[in-house]
Amino acid sequence: MLPWKRALGPLTALLLAATFLATPAVAATPTAAPTAPTSVSAPALSASSSSGWNDYSCKPSAAHPRPVVLVHGTLGNAIDNWLGLAPYLVNRGYCVFSLDYGQLPGVPFFYGLGPIDASAGQLATYVDKVLTATGAAKVDVVGHSQGGMMPRYYLKFLGGAAKVNALVGLAPSNRGSTLLGLTRLLPYFPGAGDLLNEKTPGLADQVAGSAFLTKLNAGGDTVPGVRYTVIATRYDEVVTPYRSQFLTGPDVRNVLLQDLCPVDLSEHVAIGTIDRIAFHEVNNALDPARATPTTCASVIG
Repeated sequence: MLPWKRALGPLTALLLAATFLATPAVAATPTAAPTAPTSVSAPALSASSSSGWNDYSCKPSAAHPRPVVLVHGTLGNAIDNWLGLAPYLVNRGYCVFSLDYGQLPGVPFFYGLGPIDASAGQLATYVDKVLTATGAAKVDVVGHSQGGMMPRYYLKFLGGAAKVNALVGLAPSNRGSTLLGLTRLLPYFPGAGDLLNEKTPGLADQVAGSAFLTKLNAGGDTVPGVRYTVIATRYDEVVTPYRSQFLTGPDVRNVLLQDLCPVDLSEHVAIGTIDRIAFHEVNNALDPARATPTTCASVIG
């Protein structure tokens, strides 16, 4: 093999790792280094509790009887991903919690890189922790990017359907991504795919057509008893094509932001971190009995 081809393989994998489903680009309170999968770091708890979420003394109200579990995206964490949405929901009376998952040894702050089936196991443990603390019978789950897709594995294979009322996905990677066609170049760079699998399995699992996604989507997108909402943007540059995010099946609602507000220009990161129009639609999905129309004016709601 020519020397330049040997170099391009790892380079391609690293470039994919740097761009594939990257979530928060928001400067925020630092979180701690990776912790054991079943725990949340003390600094993370302190930072989030001071803003009203990850407060384990919170008891759900009659108006909002289910705690909300927020699941960050690839390269995100329990704090940075949710500096916009978590306070938004807390201010509307929800008990809100968020977790770190998918940690790799020696990689601080940037999580969601581990095998996704193992990450779903971390979510299962965390949901049990939240249910025990709050006394609730079920939770609602809201996830961004990988965090909107990974819980489907928990629901389908790990018994989560008995403990989750609704799953709301913001730009979820339900069928992976082609990254605007870049992932189709992997076979042309020997070693790139193997490097992704070895070093960042959470990325490899999200390449369209992966074995993980084939298993996840076999036999239908949904499980009985859970309400599903997908909120997407046509300007998504990461989970492409954007319509691959949508689900089919009973109790599914697929929402395109631009159908609600044509001038909303949010892309993949913004829809989960700062877009109050998307946040309004999340609130509607969590509380459909009190839903109000989502419009461009929802940005100031």
